[in-house]
Amino acid sequence: MAPRAGEGPGSSTGPEEPPDGSGEAYTRFQEGSRLLDSGNSHAAAVALERARELEPEKGSIREALARAYYRSQRVDAARAEFEKVLELDPVNDYAHFGLGMCLLRAGDRDGARGHLKMATIMRPDEEAYQDALRRASA
Repeated sequence: MAPRAGEGPGSSTGPEEPPDGSGEAYTRFQEGSRLLDSGNSHAAAVALERARELEPEKGSIREALARAYYRSQRVDAARAEFEKVLELDPVNDYAHFGLGMCLLRAGDRDGARGHLKMATIMRPDEEAYQDALRRASA
């Protein structure tokens, strides 16, 4: 999968740190994001799973966890997380892209095309979305 590092299409900054600095979900999200950015997807998933336990309705945590699962070859788990992100935020272009990539990897080209088209419509300038849509349409 392409874009990401905590910025860009469909992302948010994650859970907000409480003023008293005691935000374990925030700390776990930051740790997981750092691990994911450094290529340590398995360790990132562990930290992000803990953040999800603490903040189950935070789309930013679930999106990062989905990316960690996908990069760890846990496509079914990634798919479930991307689906939850879309329940929470139906206009998250990256979640459409991620779900499309999961469906494509699972062999569901029709399902993948629908989500990849949606992502491309939302962010027509995102080359990774266009490339994935071309692969799903080939």
